[in-house]
Amino acid sequence: MCREYGPPEVVRVEDVAEPVAGPGQIGVRVDAAAVNFPDVLLVAGTYQISVPPPFVPGSEFAGVVDEIGPGTEGFTIGDRVSGTAMFGAFAERTVVDAAALAPIPDGVDARTAAAFGVAYRTAYHTLRSVARVSEGDELVVLGAGGGVGLAAVQLGVALGANVTAVASSAEKLAAAAEYGAAHLVDHREQDLRAALRTAVPDGADVVIDPVGGRLSEPALRSLGRGGRFVTVGFASGEIPRIPLNLVLLKGVQVLGFQFQDVPGDEFVRNDHELRALLSARRVTPHVGAVYPLEEVAAALRHVGEGRAIGKVLIDVPA
Repeated sequence: MCREYGPPEVVRVEDVAEPVAGPGQIGVRVDAAAVNFPDVLLVAGTYQISVPPPFVPGSEFAGVVDEIGPGTEGFTIGDRVSGTAMFGAFAERTVVDAAALAPIPDGVDARTAAAFGVAYRTAYHTLRSVARVSEGDELVVLGAGGGVGLAAVQLGVALGANVTAVASSAEKLAAAAEYGAAHLVDHREQDLRAALRTAVPDGADVVIDPVGGRLSEPALRSLGRGGRFVTVGFASGEIPRIPLNLVLLKGVQVLGFQFQDVPGDEFVRNDHELRALLSARRVTPHVGAVYPLEEVAAALRHVGEGRAIGKVLIDVPA
């Protein structure tokens, strides 16, 4: 429970009344939840959308349906589901709108399902519908060790791109290499602009940027003529200032990703393709750390400080 905005340590474990499913809603017994960077910002009160305290943090989960609200269709008691919501996931039970849930494919465990949703959907919709990545493209992924970044590496490889991973440590780059990155750049050990010139001498076709800050401009400079730069977020905490002359001289496109901007037919297509990739085990989320529910503050700090490799999970006891 977050009763006031602040650092991760303001979040405390409490016993509260169980939520009740209303019309159009589903109650879920949570088995696992995933920590995302916006969860940290919501707790701090610095996210682009605010949730007034008190609230239960957590935006991504997997579990079992244990209650169906009046007039709600599409699910039955005992169904295994994953879901997303603005808040409420870091709990033994949560109640969400039925539209926020999806069945977990057969053979996929709760941890994998919890780790897959937000990061992989963000990365795939970005790659398919905004960046328009196709086979043979040179793709540069910033923040390639984080949840969205590592997902973008895996999914970019699945789409046939040649991936250059940029991250802040050898451990994060090792994970990116494990999932198919062809070139690895540690931006803390190398000059990023020079390293990208070596990795993609003819220029990149696409840059995916969930980091922002000082990495954005040299990454933009790495694009070839007509390339696409897609900003997904600002995990560095700094919104970059881009010299527009670079856009003019290179003829590149600077694009932003938000779920609501994906055309409806493409959204359905992308989700179908993504679930097929998961069911076929062509992509699997990398879980870098798992915390018990009582250590949720430590999990939030792990993500907030940029130490996460892949996804960080909360294990909820039965």
